[in-house]
Amino acid sequence: MTLSETEFGKKYIVVKIDVSDSIKRRIFDIGLTKGSLVTPLYCSFLGEPTAYLIRGAVIALRDDETKRIFVKPVS
Repeated sequence: MTLSETEFGKKYIVVKIDVSDSIKRRIFDIGLTKGSLVTPLYCSFLGEPTAYLIRGAVIALRDDETKRIFVKPVS
């Protein structure tokens, strides 16, 4: 499942990040790495970007980025 397919308020673990090198640096800089815990919080009025809780910070990501980040639900 991709990050864009997740439900708000549930927790997920990142299993794979498949983005271009230019975006990968930004993704890693905000603390989103394999094994990170991510919680989708809410989306903007127009539906994009979506806010995620990542390592204690709220980060907004666009759909084109979240469709290439693969996660699994936390049991």
